[in-house]
Amino acid sequence: MTPTPTTTPAGIEHRPEEHQAFEIGRGVHGDPFSILGRFGVEGGAIVRVYRPGAHSATVIDGAGKELAALEPFGPEGFFSGFAAGLDATSPYRMRYSHGGGAGWDEEDPYRFGPILGDQDVYLIAEGSHYRLYEKLGAHPTTMDGTPGVAFAVWAPNARRVSVVGHFNSWDGRRTVMRKRHECGVWELFVPHLGRGEVYKFEVIGADGNIQPLKADPVGFVQETAPSTASVVDGLVEHEWQDGDFRAQSAEWQSREAPISIYEVHLGSWRRGKDDSILDYDDLAGELVAYVKDMGFTHVEFLPVSEHPFYGSWGYQPIGLFAPSSRWGSPEAFARLVDALHQAGIGVLLDWVPGHFPTDVHGLVRFDGTAIYEHPDPRRGFHRDWNTLIYDYGRPEVKNFLVANGMYWLDQFHIDGLRVDAVASMLYLDYSRNQGEWEPNIHGGRENLEAIAFLKDANERVGEYFPKATTHAEESTAFPDVSRPTYAGGLGFHFKWNMGWMHDTLHYMQEDPVNRRYHHHHMTFGMVYAYSENFVLPLSHDEVVYGKGSLLGKMPGDEWQKFANLRAYYGFMWSHPGKKLLFMGCEFGQSAEWNHDQSLDWHLLEQPNHAGVQRLVRDLNTLYREIPALHQLDCDAAGFEWVDTANVEESVIAFLRKDREGRQVLIISNFTPIPRHGYRVGVSKPGTWTERLNTDAEIYGGSNVGNMGGKIAEEESVHGRPYSISLTLPPLATVVMVHEGGAEQE
Repeated sequence: MTPTPTTTPAGIEHRPEEHQAFEIGRGVHGDPFSILGRFGVEGGAIVRVYRPGAHSATVIDGAGKELAALEPFGPEGFFSGFAAGLDATSPYRMRYSHGGGAGWDEEDPYRFGPILGDQDVYLIAEGSHYRLYEKLGAHPTTMDGTPGVAFAVWAPNARRVSVVGHFNSWDGRRTVMRKRHECGVWELFVPHLGRGEVYKFEVIGADGNIQPLKADPVGFVQETAPSTASVVDGLVEHEWQDGDFRAQSAEWQSREAPISIYEVHLGSWRRGKDDSILDYDDLAGELVAYVKDMGFTHVEFLPVSEHPFYGSWGYQPIGLFAPSSRWGSPEAFARLVDALHQAGIGVLLDWVPGHFPTDVHGLVRFDGTAIYEHPDPRRGFHRDWNTLIYDYGRPEVKNFLVANGMYWLDQFHIDGLRVDAVASMLYLDYSRNQGEWEPNIHGGRENLEAIAFLKDANERVGEYFPKATTHAEESTAFPDVSRPTYAGGLGFHFKWNMGWMHDTLHYMQEDPVNRRYHHHHMTFGMVYAYSENFVLPLSHDEVVYGKGSLLGKMPGDEWQKFANLRAYYGFMWSHPGKKLLFMGCEFGQSAEWNHDQSLDWHLLEQPNHAGVQRLVRDLNTLYREIPALHQLDCDAAGFEWVDTANVEESVIAFLRKDREGRQVLIISNFTPIPRHGYRVGVSKPGTWTERLNTDAEIYGGSNVGNMGGKIAEEESVHGRPYSISLTLPPLATVVMVHEGGAEQE
């Protein structure tokens, strides 16, 4: 039974202006809350609803009692009327029906108040809401005692934004959002939705055209590719068990700590049965145990943010706030991080604020205009990667990116961010010819807005997460990348030493007979070694795109290839700088990395590959145990050249020292010729113990060595008062640790 419409009190017009009703119908009215919902008046309330497809609309109270039938008005689906006795706070619902059919009850989303508070609006408009992820996105919550989901999205130039999904038959007319004009955010609480609901945003641009449906820029879960919708999930809920580990993170992530990083692509580290991809929970068992056994201090994940193109390895992300659903839920990713922490392993995450893809469901022209990307293609488009570049000078975009970096540190306890492609951000002429770029306001090539963004991001990390670190993948000579912002630097804690990587790999690829002509490639890195806080990276970029594997780069027959690789690793782990090694390189993967398949773990059945793996494990152990090999990685006081002049025999020798003056001697012979009675100068008398020899039989070598150690003799060599006579194994690095002795120093 449909009740008789309640008579509206005299002098009160319950129907809006006709043009406003038609604007709602066409979906171009800027503020549906100014027309739809409940409006208190004398003796009750005016209620207006827009429900396309309904033939009747009745207001009911919380108990289901019918209060008033609303009159149809304006375009189809628009109803308006007066409900006597309905005050401004009483709950009510709507009962709709099709013509002659059964009715159904729904909550009226327009009876609920705003989602953003005044402080949120102010901070978003200012570009300083660093916990943006607590307000934007889709958050399961309760309003006025009613469960549902609070949606909020930034689209400042849109005429209309609606949240759509299966719950409203993907009909953008039914859930038009409220625009907060002060900050350009659209918001709506949709009752009785919950986790798992699939949704997108339907956006009508400033020109009146409907845009392709958009995924949520701050969505916490996205559908697994090729599907592209967002999924309601809310912030991660996990009971962390890593408190003891995180309490010490300021110490084990400092410049003086041993930092040895295992770089991992989650989808191809190892596969399960039938080549199935391991999920986050599988990896929490297998990967954690392996990394701990190998002695690495950290893992670094290639980007886990949701990316539509798997072949981008995560470097073309769209869901910056969503751990990829390919490997499981956000909660499962949190369990993986927690498991690593409980095993004493830090977690670094590749972060990509340098560019984003042009997929239509993503950020590109999100509200019909360029709001995330720079509007000038000379500054807003990467031709190399066919991707877009963020508008770093726009406060809301900078806020979006900074808040995203902090989201991973906050919600997932990530210990540090490795920032991808920093060089492409720093320079306006990056990969551009003359005339294809626009100078900055000073006439220079530096991207001043990007520089300001990077400084701000690093400062905010330092302010809110002082134990976290940031690492820059930066390949140019831009100064002071890893110096504090107050001293004029960019504020990163560490910088990848790309120059060292390219120089030393160039040397190692030369036939030993020719290495005498390239000796400087192994020594030049020390000219600038302390200009930054460096990480020595042998990363994924060196084992793809036809470059082959690290083992494949080594010259000679099979024995020499493995010997060269072992000698190189010995040199790297002894050289000043933190260490990074891409997965598979630790056991001498033969083939180039393929993201579509597992690493070749079966190779460990062969002694040479097992030997390389054992060497890397022992190098990590030695690096962590001996302070001289890590404590002064970033301080010139921790290093001395001993012999760089022996170009003809391709021998290099140097000392590493700690703050107590304890010393380690490293000698590398980069030829296949063993050298007996090779005298090396040292500054300390007593016993020098051979702690590691990459030619040892247990690693697959020829077992040429020094019988466990040598005693220094009072014979001056290399300008030092003492010396030791060594046997230098072929294609090997030897590490000699000074153990002291009875003789006075």
